[in-house]
Amino acid sequence: MRKIQYQLVNVFTTEHLFSGNPLAIFPDASDISAAEMAALGQQMNLSEITFVTPSDQADAAVRIFTPSYEMPFAGHPTLGTAFVLAQGRSHLTLQMKAGLIPVQVSGHHVTLTANPPSYRAGPESNALASALGIDSRHIVEQSLFVNCGTEQLIVQLDCADSIAACQPNSERFMHVAINLEGRAGALVWAYDEEKVIARYFWSQNGVSAEDFGTGSACANLGGYLIAMQKPTPFSLIMEQGHRIDRIARLQLDVDTSIKVSGQVHQIGQGEFWI
Repeated sequence: MRKIQYQLVNVFTTEHLFSGNPLAIFPDASDISAAEMAALGQQMNLSEITFVTPSDQADAAVRIFTPSYEMPFAGHPTLGTAFVLAQGRSHLTLQMKAGLIPVQVSGHHVTLTANPPSYRAGPESNALASALGIDSRHIVEQSLFVNCGTEQLIVQLDCADSIAACQPNSERFMHVAINLEGRAGALVWAYDEEKVIARYFWSQNGVSAEDFGTGSACANLGGYLIAMQKPTPFSLIMEQGHRIDRIARLQLDVDTSIKVSGQVHQIGQGEFWI
């Protein structure tokens, strides 16, 4: 029997400890097989968990698993894993399937630099509106698939009330929001005074689910705004979770690169017996 330890953190927290997006990190995963990683992802049933192994290209190699599949990159797993591994270091580089991701750690504030964005045209507005359960007049601009590490559909709506009104139809959502890897995911967002209000919907076991706080989508929002010719540099605060009673607060900074940051707090640890 092997004893496999993990750390539990919340990423993109607000003033409340039990906020943001939960993450489990397995900091010594050298003896854990890919099949066991997938099984642990299903067992823990968090949006993502990470497994750390040695790397000859970076400070560590990181694999990210959801309850259903492995991801090439995700924001809150990157920040949470770097926080656990930092141990006094202010700069780390993590090797992921999407490439090498630089991370800065300053106390509980952690910042990643995302890959440069690539783009693909999004779906027609009427089909997208039907999939989201809203009227197409609430969609402000043409949607775009953006990839700063993992491809997601970015959809701008006219106001926070329209964000709150979204009720995705799982079958239609799977059709219009599917990325090149065969998985559906979409960030719907709107300006709300000085910040952005957002919700992220993704496919989980054939139905649409909502994420607490999505760093990869925040990076892709930066790429979307670049495509919409928003002048740089700019900074935004993005909040998620209003409709699922758990707020996450993300910071987006765009200049010559796209950076996503947030607060990380460790809340526990545990052990599996395998």
